[in-house]
Amino acid sequence: MAYALLTIAIVFEVIATTALKMSDGFSKPIPSLVVVAGYSAAFYFLSLVLEKLSVGFTYAVWSAVGIVLITTIGVVFFHEKADAAGVIGMGLIIAGVIILNVFSKMSGH
Repeated sequence: MAYALLTIAIVFEVIATTALKMSDGFSKPIPSLVVVAGYSAAFYFLSLVLEKLSVGFTYAVWSAVGIVLITTIGVVFFHEKADAAGVIGMGLIIAGVIILNVFSKMSGH
């Protein structure tokens, strides 16, 4: 259940961050409202996750998956450029999350 809640928290965080880009410095009301609602929901679900999983593990997964998803959204929808160093860096982030999930006892599972 904790992993499902973490997934929901990440989805809301990615939606909110995407809306933040679209808000143009909070000058557009609809994306700005999505930012506030999205981050509020994300932190609510993250707080539920922290009742079951360790804060270090949770934040590592939350931030890593968020970074990869937001970077992908930036490249696909906002036409931001991805270079080799960025792709390698994201690969290392993904590897780190896999190592945490497979080999570490930090998650408390």
